[in-house]
Amino acid sequence: MTGPVLALSLGDPAGIGPEIIAKAWQILAATGPAFMVVGDADCLAKLGVPVQAVADTAEAAMVFAKALPVLDRPLGHALTPGKASSAHAKAVIGWIEQAVDLVVSGQASGLVTAPIAKAPLYEAGFKFPGHTEFLAELTAQLPMTTPRGPVMMLTSGDLRAVLTTVHLPLAKVSQALTIEAIIHTAKVTSAALTQDFGIERPRLGLAGLNPHAGEGGAIGDEEIRILAPAAAQLRAAGIDCSDARPADTLFHAEARQTYDAVVCLYHDQALIPVKMLDFWGGVNVSLGLPIVRTSPDHGTGFDIAGKGLARADSLIAAIRLAEQITHSRAKALKP
Repeated sequence: MTGPVLALSLGDPAGIGPEIIAKAWQILAATGPAFMVVGDADCLAKLGVPVQAVADTAEAAMVFAKALPVLDRPLGHALTPGKASSAHAKAVIGWIEQAVDLVVSGQASGLVTAPIAKAPLYEAGFKFPGHTEFLAELTAQLPMTTPRGPVMMLTSGDLRAVLTTVHLPLAKVSQALTIEAIIHTAKVTSAALTQDFGIERPRLGLAGLNPHAGEGGAIGDEEIRILAPAAAQLRAAGIDCSDARPADTLFHAEARQTYDAVVCLYHDQALIPVKMLDFWGGVNVSLGLPIVRTSPDHGTGFDIAGKGLARADSLIAAIRLAEQITHSRAKALKP
């Protein structure tokens, strides 16, 4: 197999990451997209698939059809599936850093990340809320021609939902919403829809915060104070953005035909519809980064790790979408 290769960081080795990577390779070996795992080769070799340690992505491309290529960086500690450990944190962080370096240097075309567990990383001194913020820091010095994120997008089928606030208690969402935050999220999203998804004139839907989008202020005034001014400023800047729309009528099939992405205001407002549409196949995409990054839309699955039960649908979708975005970016950069 020839052509670009994606870098795939192993994630938490005690979770389902190794299993879904092995299953993804079995599905994609004959057709691609090709990827190279950055992680512990022995961890993957125990899963019954042929594994080959490689020196670089060029070698990975050559062996991908016959063996799962791994840039071997040993864990260095005992591993028990399903048991998170802060002893693994140094390796997990190092795998992410090296995978990012491969993309930044041009050796890999994009990054796919297997799930990590935050708690053991925090115990080891990890200072970032999660994967996305860490990747933003690692790439902060790289130039960009589009608005810088990161903005989290969850996507499945014809639904693309972006988050204005992410892992925030619901009681704090209203005070965290500002005109500036919504405008920034929308600008990053609009630019990414063009650059990464090839949509020439993106249309954004804007979800309301309150029931019935506030019903003219009778059920909350955030739509009047924050959302309407933000939408008006976006339209004045040439971005096609709707006024706030009731979230309970924003995600059915007909409604999804009226926008290319919907700007959501809090975590579950975006994730519930994505997971209802396709629980197994959703993808997390980081918008507004100078590198391509996707990941499965699920966590480490410690409760089923090592039992052979994990499904690779979401990881396979993430790998395929990462390849699509790399092609879209390359096309956008052509004169």
